[in-house]
Amino acid sequence: VQLVESGGGLVQPGGSLRLSCAASGFTFSDFWMYWIRRAPGKELEWLGAINSYGMTTYYADSVQGRFSISRDNAKNTMYLQMTNLKPEDTALYYCARPKDQLPPRQPYEADYRGQGTHVTVSS
Repeated sequence: VQLVESGGGLVQPGGSLRLSCAASGFTFSDFWMYWIRRAPGKELEWLGAINSYGMTTYYADSVQGRFSISRDNAKNTMYLQMTNLKPEDTALYYCARPKDQLPPRQPYEADYRGQGTHVTVSS
């Protein structure tokens, strides 16, 4: 299983970014996928998930209405569109896949994830 995030960077408050997660080494369309992040000095925070077909998504309250998850199974890629970014969104963002074909659940540390991509929201 290999997951590679990209698209992070420096953005001003109120700005937008789109993160990508390129997956390989497994049948991408068989699995739920999700995004998590770790802010400096804080624990992993689950952000949201998308089912294998891309028809169902769930979001944490902290990003509901600002972040949107999508996937393109033909490209083995998942996306995180982030809008109205805030300084508190500054973190290392990871895409992740559960060990099984069930929806994501804790502990997230046990699942597959990439190396992450940094997002910094600052003026």
